[in-house]
Amino acid sequence: MNARTPLGLLTGLLRAVRTYPRRSPLTLVYVGLLLLGHAWVEYGLTDERADDLRNYISTNLDNLHDHPVRALVGSALVYDGTLTDIASTGFGGTLITLGLGIVVGLAWAERRFGTPRAAAVFLAGHVGATLITALVILLALHQGWYPESVRDASDYGISYGAQAALAFASLALPRWARLPWAAFVLAWPLAGDHEWPGPLPEFTTVGHLLAAALGFALAAATARGRRRGTTLATARTGG
Repeated sequence: MNARTPLGLLTGLLRAVRTYPRRSPLTLVYVGLLLLGHAWVEYGLTDERADDLRNYISTNLDNLHDHPVRALVGSALVYDGTLTDIASTGFGGTLITLGLGIVVGLAWAERRFGTPRAAAVFLAGHVGATLITALVILLALHQGWYPESVRDASDYGISYGAQAALAFASLALPRWARLPWAAFVLAWPLAGDHEWPGPLPEFTTVGHLLAAALGFALAAATARGRRRGTTLATARTGG
C-alpha cells in the first residue's frame, strides 16, 4: 500500500534513479552516445558536412538499397530533434521519443526483462518498422500515392525504436491505464500539420504507427508468456 502514497512513489523514483546504471546499462550507454552524436553533428561539423551526414544515414529507399546496414546503424546513433529550443514543438517530440521512449520506456524494459529483450524491442521498431515502411513506400509509389522524391527523403533518428519502446511500456501500467496510453502512443504521430498525399499519411507517420504496432505485439506476446509461466508454476506446485 505504501507504494501508492506520494512518499512511496518518491521513494520508488529515487530508487530507480539510483539503480539506473546497474539495472539499465545498455540504455544509459545508448543515451550517452545519442547526446554525444547530437553534439557532434550540431556543433562539431560544418552545416554542409552535417547535411551530408544526415543524407547518408537517412533510411530512405535509395540508401537502403545502396548501404542498408550503415544507414540503419548511423540513423540509430544520431538524434533528430532539439534539446535546447524548449519553446518549440520539436522539443515536445524530444520529450516523447528521447525522454519517455528511451530514457524511461527502454530503461524500464531493460530493468524488467533484461538487456536482450530491451534491445529486441528497440530493433523491432528501428529496423522492423523501417523495412516494412519501405515496402509500403514501394507500394504507394506503384499506386501513385507518393511522389518520386520520397525515394531520397530525409528520414533518420531514433523515433521508430522509441515508439516501439513506448508501446511495449504499456506492460508497466495498471490495466485501466493501458487503453489511454495506447491511444496516446498511436495519436501523437498524427498530431500536427501532416499532409496526406493520398489514401495514406506521409511515410514517417506510417512508420511510427507500424513501430507502435510491433511494440504492442511484443508486449502482448510477453504478457502471454508470463501468464503461461505462472500457470505452469502453479500446476507444478499443486496450486
